[in-house]
Amino acid sequence: MTDNDPRLLTEFRNGFYRCLDRRADAQFELCDAILCADGPVSTLVGLSQTPEHRRGYGALYDGLNEGRIDQDKLRSELLSLPLPRDTTGRIVLAVDISNWLRPNAPTSSDRLFCHTYARGSGQKQMIPGWPYSFIAALEPGRTSWTRILDARRLGPDEQETAMTATQLRRVIEGIIDAGHWRDDDPPILVLFDAGYNIARISWLLADLPIEVIGRLRSDRVLHCDPDDHPGVGRPARHGPEFKLADPATWPDPHTATETVTTRYGTATATSWRRLHPRLARRGAWTDHEGNLPIIPRTLIQLNVQHLPGNQKPKPLWLWTSATEVDPEHIDRYWQAYLRRFDLEHTFRFLKQTLGWTAPHIASPLTADNWTWLIVAAHTQLVLARELTNDLRRPWEKPVLPHKLSPARTRRGFRNLHRKLPPQASAPKPSKPGPGRPPGQRNRQPATTYPVGKQPQRVK
Repeated sequence: MTDNDPRLLTEFRNGFYRCLDRRADAQFELCDAILCADGPVSTLVGLSQTPEHRRGYGALYDGLNEGRIDQDKLRSELLSLPLPRDTTGRIVLAVDISNWLRPNAPTSSDRLFCHTYARGSGQKQMIPGWPYSFIAALEPGRTSWTRILDARRLGPDEQETAMTATQLRRVIEGIIDAGHWRDDDPPILVLFDAGYNIARISWLLADLPIEVIGRLRSDRVLHCDPDDHPGVGRPARHGPEFKLADPATWPDPHTATETVTTRYGTATATSWRRLHPRLARRGAWTDHEGNLPIIPRTLIQLNVQHLPGNQKPKPLWLWTSATEVDPEHIDRYWQAYLRRFDLEHTFRFLKQTLGWTAPHIASPLTADNWTWLIVAAHTQLVLARELTNDLRRPWEKPVLPHKLSPARTRRGFRNLHRKLPPQASAPKPSKPGPGRPPGQRNRQPATTYPVGKQPQRVK
């Protein structure tokens, strides 16, 4: 079955319902309310007013707070769906962290300092919140669609690099178990931004059929292979320095290609082989057993003629785990990396339209449940993008059915929802509980929690 087959959407909804262990009906209808609500989701209680949510707002909060989702089973359902591939038939994954900022929630536990940018000033800020690591499969070409495969919250006791490697290993093994990758297929490309320790990740996942590509900051320093040992003294581990910001330290490149693009003009890619970083026993390498390894890989510099919006172009530095590459591989790597920014469109859609960070949720476990409901809703939109009608506004341009954006697909999902078989059972009549007696106040102060990775001391 293909993505435009309605049976695929129905089967996923059946599998998603089976992943709901507790308060299944309430959570399933809450997910339908996310998909069928008019306009962006701004409040939870507003979702209880949609016709697709047949229960009251009390059942909505009870289902979200007391409900449980089998995350492993739901992850298997996501990985069992057909995965998009690039023009060469290769699976391309993007890994990135999106923050759910909770600066005014001292009673919420497990908050960390999240890296953000100040509005208007361009300065970095650290704001308390819950960072979530997402892994998504990318599609070829310019698009705002991605296929989310996993989402996991980074806890205060976890190291980011180790957690990312564990999460990625679980997804890659799930892809292999689902039959999406076989021994004769090309390696899976995994794309990272500059904030990741890609040397450590590539070392931890060296046994998997993947090729890691990550962006480097322009102030990084790498090393070439050392010169031949003269036979006196200890052999050198590191050769001459390769400073990304100093062209005088660059040796002759091994490969150089030019590609004419419609968006960036002429793109020039230059590569150097067997460059490695100087590792130190700190951060992700603190607990490494034995001597620190030498990890020679390929460095790629991408220069474009111009950027959209008359921005001044800057070199883009990429470091890939592939060692033996040719010009065709170099062009494929930087073109695949540009597709990583499609994940930013997904984050913006999750937050601004589906309301991922809109609720003021106190418990991190409840936040995890809500996040997985958002992932399930986004996956249903991916499967329904060629099944819905385009309900365009008078000022919008008509587009082909397979070119609909996620927001315009969601706009027509309500009409499609009426044709789908129901899953949740009808609500049973009940009466509200007595609640707190009139005139009495809650005299038990809520527990407050510190922010960050320091030992969690409850006040």
